[in-house]
Amino acid sequence: MAEYDLIVIGAGSGGVACARRAGARGARAAICEEVRVGGTCVLRGCVPKKLLVYAAHAADDIADAAGYGWSVPAPSFDWARLIRNKNAELDRLNAIYEKMLADAAVPVLRGRATLIDARTVEVAGERHRAERILIATGARAWTPDIPGAGRAIDSDRALDLEALPKRMTIVGGGYIAVEFAGIFSKLGVEVTIVIRGDRLLRGFDADVARHLEDEMRRDGVDIRKGRRVAAIRDSGGVPVVETDDGAARETDCVFFALGRVPNTRGMGLEEAGVRLRENGAVAVDEALRSSAPSIYAIGDCTDRRNLTPVAIAEGRALAETWFNDNPRTVDYENIATAVFSRPPIGAVGLTEDEARRAYGKVAVYRSSFRPMKNTLSGNPGRALMKLVVDAATDRVVGCHLIGPDAPEIVQGVAIALKCGATKARFDDTMAIHPTAAEELVTMYEPVAGAAEQAARTPDRVASR
Repeated sequence: MAEYDLIVIGAGSGGVACARRAGARGARAAICEEVRVGGTCVLRGCVPKKLLVYAAHAADDIADAAGYGWSVPAPSFDWARLIRNKNAELDRLNAIYEKMLADAAVPVLRGRATLIDARTVEVAGERHRAERILIATGARAWTPDIPGAGRAIDSDRALDLEALPKRMTIVGGGYIAVEFAGIFSKLGVEVTIVIRGDRLLRGFDADVARHLEDEMRRDGVDIRKGRRVAAIRDSGGVPVVETDDGAARETDCVFFALGRVPNTRGMGLEEAGVRLRENGAVAVDEALRSSAPSIYAIGDCTDRRNLTPVAIAEGRALAETWFNDNPRTVDYENIATAVFSRPPIGAVGLTEDEARRAYGKVAVYRSSFRPMKNTLSGNPGRALMKLVVDAATDRVVGCHLIGPDAPEIVQGVAIALKCGATKARFDDTMAIHPTAAEELVTMYEPVAGAAEQAARTPDRVASR
């Protein structure tokens, strides 16, 4: 039986970050993986999805080119070529991750790992012991238990469709749903989104969610609210989506984008003394330790801040604490996030509603405008930028952007919020002209009152 200082279960971004750093610090570390090294983000999520987002963005660039004097022949799109190129890039990244582990002297234990006890892991019939075990198994797509659910695809399968469907029905209104709706609609698919609630992107700022809905509808996405899918049936080889209002709609592809659940089942966690929450998430304390003292967990399997950079930061913090005499913790405040919808979103800090609950009185600055690039091209798309400020301290507590390059812009704003920047410091910052980002330092007048009043307040239209 092999002995290790650390065994990591799950070779995604967080698990690899911890194992690699542990190995580099001289620890005897191993990592378990039943498929390819790289995990959801690199192989089945962020990276391949972003490559498809770039492909969809090219459609806008081609359409806009005429306004800038280019004569572009009628374009054609080859989905199969895109998927081949995407898969080649994933192969390259997988090889890089494999090499990083090898260079850190971290062996990959191939196969599904199960816990025999709080210090013993079994992989492919062989048992391995470790002083510490780290669970980094991520999350998986959730599928509802309804008749015909097996006829639908999830985000994993959406990245590898053999051909583009003519019609697609996406069930769900979260970030995965809106991102793939933007991808497929821009690539020529007739997309319908079905949501049971009354708005997209719950948990994001309401102004941003409304703006996205307007822009998606302008792009031809059909958004149907207040409906729950009751069943998917077959009609002569064509899927039919039945909703709880009695309606039935034919489609060529049904895509469930209803969120993700921790990937912890069938691992022997509870038998080893690890307490799981109701949804299967590993319950951890501030030190990322589970109820079994030798077992820790990071990333999406804990269902806290389900973002790849968070899992990486958690993994690195543990390795530094354990093997480099450098105690580290992760600061979860003001974590920036992005949604690669069409148009994309960048956000950091509190939404307006959250800020009102936390601080009572807040000032809201909001600007809606047509980006300069869209004026010559005739593109009707608009951007929105919003700052939420604690009225008592003048500190900016939230920034919410939707429009071209919003994810790139918000990264810099996140640094400012992390440093506790006030609205006065934003105002003192010289604008870079002409850019969309200059709106963040030129919004001088707050909108009137609360969110419901803001809806009646005309936005300042930025001149370009």
